[in-house]
Amino acid sequence: MSRVLISGASIAGPALAYWLNRHGFEVTVVEKAAAIRGGGYPIDIRGTALEVVRRMGVRDALAKAHVDSRRISFLGPDGGLIRALDPQTLTGGVEGRDLEVRRGDLTEILYGTVRDDVEFLFGDSIATLDDRADGVEVTLRGGTRRVFDLVVGADGLHSHTRGLVFGPEERFHRYLGYCFAGFTMPNHLGLSHEAVMWNVPGRAAALYAVGDGATVHGFLNFSRDEPPFHAFREPAAQRDLVASVFAGDGWEVPRLVAAMRSADDLFFDVVSQIRMPRWSSGRVALVGDAAHAPSFLTGQGTSLALVGAYTLARELAAGRDHVAAFEAYERRTRGFVEMNQALVSAGDAALFPRTPEALARRDGMLRGLTALSSGGRPEHSAITLD
Repeated sequence: MSRVLISGASIAGPALAYWLNRHGFEVTVVEKAAAIRGGGYPIDIRGTALEVVRRMGVRDALAKAHVDSRRISFLGPDGGLIRALDPQTLTGGVEGRDLEVRRGDLTEILYGTVRDDVEFLFGDSIATLDDRADGVEVTLRGGTRRVFDLVVGADGLHSHTRGLVFGPEERFHRYLGYCFAGFTMPNHLGLSHEAVMWNVPGRAAALYAVGDGATVHGFLNFSRDEPPFHAFREPAAQRDLVASVFAGDGWEVPRLVAAMRSADDLFFDVVSQIRMPRWSSGRVALVGDAAHAPSFLTGQGTSLALVGAYTLARELAAGRDHVAAFEAYERRTRGFVEMNQALVSAGDAALFPRTPEALARRDGMLRGLTALSSGGRPEHSAITLD
């Protein structure tokens, strides 16, 4: 099992490549983008995942890239302040220990740990997989055909690898009742190291300044009973849908909608989880969001990906055959994953209330909220590394 192909070079893919290379595997990573992707929203690293990045030797580099968000302010329909809080009060994070970094910064740091030791194939992706008794014959879209001992899909929520091996995403997609649009826009309010969030029932708009620069992240989130499948591959339809949902809203919403209309980095998706009965089939396995996306509402997608990559590599390096290794990886990790997925249920995201009654309860909770336990949420550390 020395030759492993990993599909995806975001977070789980480079992390898995690092650990497999450390264990003596010959690793190739294929990534459909032309290069490592920069930018993106900040993400969190908490609990057991902090020990993973320490063992990787990148904890200090990530600490230097720490965003250091200092405040999140919640606004009512008229823009009036409901409550301003330390973000850790809401997330259950631990001040001075947990990390928040730009997704692009994390990806660059992970890539830097393996780029000289692992083969990366950018601008390409898997076209077909033939899982045989003696290996997996892979044809790439660029026309190359190669045989690997194992293939791992680390290609995210809408994993192409998962689709090739396990079937349509709809079998495993658990929609949580929300859609969102993210983009960057001018920092016209002069925000610094903070977020502001406006809510009405079923809709939320936010501006997030990861520093004190000239741009901020804009975010528009709304509830919807059914996923808008018609808009998934049509950017124009995405922009029209979001604009129609927020038409007539106040505060800074018209400015956000206008910025969304012209943004060249718009990212639109549904809020959902991936729940699968198995994360492997034959010589192919899944890791990170491809196997078990928990949704951004939990704040745990990155941490689960880092822990899963570490655990999968350890089990593959233990000397068992791939079937036993995949089973051990899942046995050790599934309980941890399911505890974190359970942090949010369908249509019940506390920060995005769907009804007037739920919004009133949320606002009352915010007004009376004090800091959560200084030890963080138990779900974040509900697995022990070997």
